[in-house]
This record gives sequence, structure tokens and C-alpha cells, in this order.
Amino acid sequence: MAHASQSSLCGVQIRAARGALRWSVEDLAERSGVSGSTIKRIEATEGAPKSTAPNLMAIRSTLEAEGIEFIGSLNDRPGIRMARAKP
Repeated sequence: MAHASQSSLCGVQIRAARGALRWSVEDLAERSGVSGSTIKRIEATEGAPKSTAPNLMAIRSTLEAEGIEFIGSLNDRPGIRMARAKP
């Protein structure tokens, strides 16, 4: 398994993004194509998730397409914010 340690995405950000969108793990799994058990494992990880780069990119791009912006870094206040609505 190729680990995506260079990714700034972490479990707490994914959980926060799902909460902001009011999505369940199953919702994210269906939309991203990543299994629910993999999402749960990633979300439970402290620090850099141990997952494949394609899985992390699928999760990230799915959430970003819904207006989530990932901010901070793994070691410096990782978080999210919602993109502003277009006028």
C-alpha cells in the first residue's frame, strides 16, 4: 500500500467536513467510491492517514466539490472551512 504521507488531509478534517455537509460515512463512501470501512479507518487515524494516495484524493476531491476547503497542515491546526456561496 502506498502511503500518502505528503497529503495534508487528516482524519479530523474528513470527520469535520462530513459533519459540515451532514453526510454519513455511507454518504461519503457512495460519492467518493472509497469503502466505508476505509473511511472509518482513515478518520480514526491520528496524524497522516495510512491509506493509498488514490483513496485520499478521491475523498478530498469529493469533499472539495461540495465546497469544503482544507486549511492548516497536519502539524499546525488542521481544519476546514466552507467555500463562499456564489452570488
